[in-house]
Amino acid sequence: MDRRRFMAGTATATAGALAVFGSATPSSAQEASGTGATGSDGDHVKGLTAITQVFGAGQKLVAVAVEYDREIDGRTLSTSTFTVTDRTVTKVYTNRTADLDEQARYGRYVIVELSTDDTAAALWVTQQGGGTPPTGGTGGTGDSDGGVGAGGPKVGDTTPGGTIVAAKATLTQAGAVTTAHGTQYPASTTALTTDAVKNLIVDDFQQFTFADPATGQTLNYNLFVPEHYNPRKSYPLVLFMHDASVVNVATEGPLVQGLGAVCWASPEDQARHEAFVLAPEYGSVVIDDDYLPSTLFDATANLVESVTQQYSIDPDRRYTTGQSMGAMMSLGLNIKYPDLFAAAFIVAGQWPEAQAAPLAKKDLWILVSADDTKAYPGEQAIAAVIQEQGTQVGTALWDGQSTAAEFAADVRAMKAQRTPVNFAAFETGTTVPTGSTTSAHMGTWQIAYTIPGIRDWIMRQSL
Repeated sequence: MDRRRFMAGTATATAGALAVFGSATPSSAQEASGTGATGSDGDHVKGLTAITQVFGAGQKLVAVAVEYDREIDGRTLSTSTFTVTDRTVTKVYTNRTADLDEQARYGRYVIVELSTDDTAAALWVTQQGGGTPPTGGTGGTGDSDGGVGAGGPKVGDTTPGGTIVAAKATLTQAGAVTTAHGTQYPASTTALTTDAVKNLIVDDFQQFTFADPATGQTLNYNLFVPEHYNPRKSYPLVLFMHDASVVNVATEGPLVQGLGAVCWASPEDQARHEAFVLAPEYGSVVIDDDYLPSTLFDATANLVESVTQQYSIDPDRRYTTGQSMGAMMSLGLNIKYPDLFAAAFIVAGQWPEAQAAPLAKKDLWILVSADDTKAYPGEQAIAAVIQEQGTQVGTALWDGQSTAAEFAADVRAMKAQRTPVNFAAFETGTTVPTGSTTSAHMGTWQIAYTIPGIRDWIMRQSL
């Protein structure tokens, strides 16, 4: 089976969406096109675009942009004007482009927003939440409650822990639509299928392959280049490394599994800190609880150096972050290559405390759940070693269910301690939403990358 595609049959819990990976490239958009967007009755719809957005728990199909042959009067629309198979319509408005923006009263595009709570919304599916596994599969091994090791995946394991579902929707114009000039397009019973995909932020990354002559390894990776890149300027770079559930899924897997990569490339973050974002996709597990990584570990360091040489990247402003396996790699890389990164954001990972002394010289922000049975005590042990080396460690206990404003206050309070190492833990029982099947371990990074203040602190550090 091609590792980049997972076929699941048609009778799935994902509401009629074939469980295959689709992106916004021309080839995959053609693969995703069902019956086409123009009905057999010759209606006025020119095309339908599925719009996706990445959240902490992964990518979701959040809207359908319906393109008409003429501008539509948005004042005549309501949530009952359209129905979408197995989805809940939450908002309908016009726009001049296929984007989530309510600024235009008239527009050729009608944006049909959909509930992100729908089961069929999830496009990233794992064994532990984040959607319903496709028929005939469990979603692979993924991460155990404590991450890699302890019965979880081992170094070299290529079993995917997640599945990427095609972004596809079927829509019917159930009510009349009126153009800006008063012409009425009557309701129709024709079901129309999306024929294009727009992946917000994800589409802004490019995919490449790195053949490392030093290790003989080949790494597929995603790279975000700042929109207004100027080679005469110098830019920071952020490396994001995924957890074991993303292993061997698809090159774009690190972008759709959650916010760890895409949050740094968001328009809001780029407005504050223009930066490159590098997200490798590992074809096999790189490290487990034996802490003897495969050669992909060193290949990652070599990839960072290679990208630095290709572009105008400041070697004093390179940063690393990762979740679970990726957090372990971030710690290990900082120990083995002390001059590679200026700072690290460590999310739900650990490393042997006997090797942790060099971390006392690094700028770190550690975030973990207090009920993560492996990462929490592991990080506590690392923090103790760092303090023994004479480096101050700021500490805090946070409520994982805090609002954005409350998290912003938490970050300010932590920064007020003025320590080079910050260690925040989510209170027990606050990282897993009610009714969720995910673990506290995996729930940590669903929240961690929604806190912009931590990213701002990381981006201010320099070697």
